[in-house]
Amino acid sequence: MMGHIHTRIKFGFMAFFAAALFVMMPQTSFAQETVGADVPPTAASEEVVAGETEAPEASGAYVPMAPTEGKGMPTATEDDMWASMTFQDQYTEDGAYALWMHDKILLPVITVISVFVLFLLLWVIVKYNRRSNPVPSKTTHNTLIEVVWTIVPVIILVVIAVPSITLLARQYETPPEDAVTIKATGYQWYWGYTYPDHGDVEIISNMLSDADAIANGEPAKLAVDNRMVVPAGVPLRIQTTAADVIHAFSVPSLWFKMDAVPGRLNEKLLTIEEPGLYYGQCSELCGARHGYMPIAVEALPMEEFEAWVLEQGGSLPGAEEVAEAAAEEETAEEPAA
Repeated sequence: MMGHIHTRIKFGFMAFFAAALFVMMPQTSFAQETVGADVPPTAASEEVVAGETEAPEASGAYVPMAPTEGKGMPTATEDDMWASMTFQDQYTEDGAYALWMHDKILLPVITVISVFVLFLLLWVIVKYNRRSNPVPSKTTHNTLIEVVWTIVPVIILVVIAVPSITLLARQYETPPEDAVTIKATGYQWYWGYTYPDHGDVEIISNMLSDADAIANGEPAKLAVDNRMVVPAGVPLRIQTTAADVIHAFSVPSLWFKMDAVPGRLNEKLLTIEEPGLYYGQCSELCGARHGYMPIAVEALPMEEFEAWVLEQGGSLPGAEEVAEAAAEEETAEEPAA
């Protein structure tokens, strides 16, 4: 009797898992086809399928900035081997400091240690093989050598630690109160940018096809239809979050990387030193189209940024107070009836 019951339970579980696998098969095949696709479906097309309204595209006098070759983007290294061993040119103070630390401290230290260890290995091979040294030494301790190989690594670590801790502290500086706030939200698989200081303007950013990117003079797989537009030369309060899974907002040439976690709002200071177009990508594995959600940050002079905000239907901070003050002044100047 118990054997029949166990058999029925076993067949019940097998039937359940078979039904679940059958239901999941179309989704699995769609994900596999998407990974191999050259251009993924955009967020707007997903919204149409879901029955939602497609996000309007920006229109008006704003003309997207043309990229500068080699600035804010990966560069070819066939003619410059050094470029393959270092980072992209940096356009923030923290990035410049980190690049200096890598090129002037870490890379020389790594090179010297590697060459020294290689020399020791070759020296031991040549001098202490059986042919050159038939009677091996039985020395077990050497106080001087033991002191040296203890003290020297400590000195090296101290030399590395000072700039490392300095860079770490600089990266955790709190944005000032007057910093421009921009909220970046990661979705599967595109980015949304909100400007809470400017009337909650919202921009939806999807990757352009390779053909459209190349036609615009931009690098393929990095160009987007709507960029994250920010002012240059002023502190920015970049906030990151996600609507579904963990993403990461990363722009290498700005030395900026911060996780976008669902249900959590991360915040970091960013000051872009000069106007330009800077490319990045999501750097957290977030699903089948993880490689198709690039980031394009367009830094403009403050006047052009404010004009862009007004063109998107937003408002400038303090504009309402100025209008109210002007209305009150005009009312006070009107003669009494």
